Amino acid sequence: MILTTGSAGFIGSNFVLEWFAVCDEPVINLDKLTYAGNLENLASLQNNPHHKFVKGDIGDAALVGKLLTEHKPRAVVNFAAESHVDRSIHGPEDFIQTNIVGTFHLLEAVRAYWNGLPAQEKADFRVLHVSTDEVYGSLAKDDPAFRETNRYEPNSPYSASKAASDHLVRAYHHTYGLPVLTTNCSNNYGPYHFPEKLIPLCIHNALAGKPLPIYGDGQQIRDWLYVKDHCSAIRRVLEGGQLGEVYNIGGWNEKANLNVVHTLCEILDELSPRADGQSYKTQITFVNDRPGHDRRYAIDATRLERELGWKPAETFETGIRKTVQWYLDNQSWVQNVTSGAYRDWVGAQYGA
Repeated sequence: MILTTGSAGFIGSNFVLEWFAVCDEPVINLDKLTYAGNLENLASLQNNPHHKFVKGDIGDAALVGKLLTEHKPRAVVNFAAESHVDRSIHGPEDFIQTNIVGTFHLLEAVRAYWNGLPAQEKADFRVLHVSTDEVYGSLAKDDPAFRETNRYEPNSPYSASKAASDHLVRAYHHTYGLPVLTTNCSNNYGPYHFPEKLIPLCIHNALAGKPLPIYGDGQQIRDWLYVKDHCSAIRRVLEGGQLGEVYNIGGWNEKANLNVVHTLCEILDELSPRADGQSYKTQITFVNDRPGHDRRYAIDATRLERELGWKPAETFETGIRKTVQWYLDNQSWVQNVTSGAYRDWVGAQYGA
């Protein structure tokens, strides 16, 4: 059995779904169910006896300790995090509480449980902490991609809070011997992505006839990773990663934001054309850039391929087409998550 945290959210729910697609090992799923946590993501597991959902906070050390003692998982995979840069700019406190304080309480509960395990179970136990490439800061156009040895230079409250959590995880390994693994991923996209991030937001707005908001000149570059590839990489690191080590997970797909949106529009023009025959590109609108917007991220995932034999199965072209098709096929899911509170937030962030 494994315990996953934050796994009613985008990446975590995809991980649990993919986990059961390849094995039947039971999962205890702990999630606080904030705005981005959605049990509808896990609806297909409702009758699965191997999946147990528990509503709760990683900062609740007593609850985490109780789950560990009762279910005796062999591993903990931590997805729980506040993860949107824009929201961290407007309200950083939630990011400090969840990503730093929450991670601390989780580590304390796990350490107490791990210390009490029999020798073999203690040796086999793992904690995998899921983090982001944003902890490394921003790259110039011609800089080499981020490697695991890059120093941390976070530039937003979000990335600073994730950097702090990474440091705590590292410290618990070096101080207490806790058997940890850390992964730093590039920008994910795919099914069940809450529509505040670029790709799902633009798909949602395009179909609704609304502007497609692009920050600044749209030339911010990101390395795009299909979420199911990310999930397979996490499983591989959990299985074979070296204790105390960091593994960068990337899609080898550097794209400027504006180019991503152009591709989305072209696929939508093909799969769900506008009634007036015009391209969705006519809805693109440039808005004021956000404060401190990092110009470029890029992941060098060579270590993961060299040591553990992992590389992504999807190109950006195949992954983005699957993503657009999923949103077209699951409009009821989109409508259910885009509540009035969500609409108010988008209006405040990008303008009416």
